[in-house]
Amino acid sequence: MDFPLPHRPGVPLDAGHLRRLRARPLVPAAVAGREARLVTRHADVRTVLSDARFSRAAWHGGTLFARTPASLALATSDPPTHTRRRRAVQARFTARRAQADRPRMAALAGRLLDGMAADGPPADLLARFATPFPYTVICGVLGVPTGDLGLLLPWVSAMMSAGHHPDTEVKAAHEGMRGYFAEQVAARRTLPGDDLLTELVHRSDLSAEEITVFGSGLLMAGGETTSNFLAMCVLDLASRPELAARLRADPSLIPPAVEEYLRWVWFAGTGGHPHVVLADTELARTPPTPPLLPLSRCRPRGHRSSRRSPPPHQNT
Repeated sequence: MDFPLPHRPGVPLDAGHLRRLRARPLVPAAVAGREARLVTRHADVRTVLSDARFSRAAWHGGTLFARTPASLALATSDPPTHTRRRRAVQARFTARRAQADRPRMAALAGRLLDGMAADGPPADLLARFATPFPYTVICGVLGVPTGDLGLLLPWVSAMMSAGHHPDTEVKAAHEGMRGYFAEQVAARRTLPGDDLLTELVHRSDLSAEEITVFGSGLLMAGGETTSNFLAMCVLDLASRPELAARLRADPSLIPPAVEEYLRWVWFAGTGGHPHVVLADTELARTPPTPPLLPLSRCRPRGHRSSRRSPPPHQNT
């Protein structure tokens, strides 16, 4: 099986792919041109993500933003480096802080939706809401001008494309994004602001390179996943008017519906970050010699496991 899976229309994962992923705990696959195993079961995914015998930092295949040990992104480093980096930023991403930010985000969502309604149909949901909403929020957190999104979003598209852009274009995007955030970080030293980059520059032990990579990583991963999720939820609701009607009639059903969408919507992504086995061990009673790709972000099995949760269509 080649991975990432081919793009296809609609929200549900292709039934044939889903059967293959459910048939085995470790599915042979070609990832970035290398032999690997897709880890498909919830308990095994948790093991790969938490056991020190499986390393994210040791993976060197495919296109990575990180090119030196000091520039490994938060998502691709191992403890204790990962622990130190996460500790530096985690205070900004608490449930309490999210609640404090809710009015600002709700006001932004309202403005975007009002603009779509005022212009009348047809409306491009991706361009008018699903993309500007999360990226504007993240720009506010980082203190990055939203006017620069016209420059940044093409780079994000290339860097998150999982092999769908030419290597030269991807390399140029990496270099452009890194240069942009390096300038942002340098500027905060003399012109501090009320933003996360300023806080990291003046109040953390992270290096300038680490802050640079964190800023670009937050913009890419936070924006792309949220944008895709919003669009796919609306697409699914449009195909199921009876569910949309229930949510309109009883807004109290919306929070659990969102949680259910988070569990089973296929993000058409690349799974978790590849892990390399560092020591002799077994996973699913098998010695996992090739690199492992835990399917955590894509949720085809780890969050769809019938051993852990009922099938999603039974919850709607």
